[in-house]
Amino acid sequence: MADVSKIKFTKHALEKFDFLKKYSFEISREQVLNAILNPNRLDKKGNQFFAIKIINAKHCLRVVYEKRKGFLVVITFYPVRRNRYGL
Repeated sequence: MADVSKIKFTKHALEKFDFLKKYSFEISREQVLNAILNPNRLDKKGNQFFAIKIINAKHCLRVVYEKRKGFLVVITFYPVRRNRYGL
């Protein structure tokens, strides 16, 4: 399990919180961290990880992150439909 203090966010990822809020899809920092620490599904492509966490009856949160110099760096995150990933 990763240490929460070892998780960083890119500028893009930080901006994503406000961007999604504008579209009435509010995601908290805690939800992003929970997706990384306790994913329902975890995929990997190259050096990127794709953590997916169920957030409600219709949606999951997909978090894209990388391991860099001892840190987990959140690149982006976005809501997806559960049925797309079979969850």
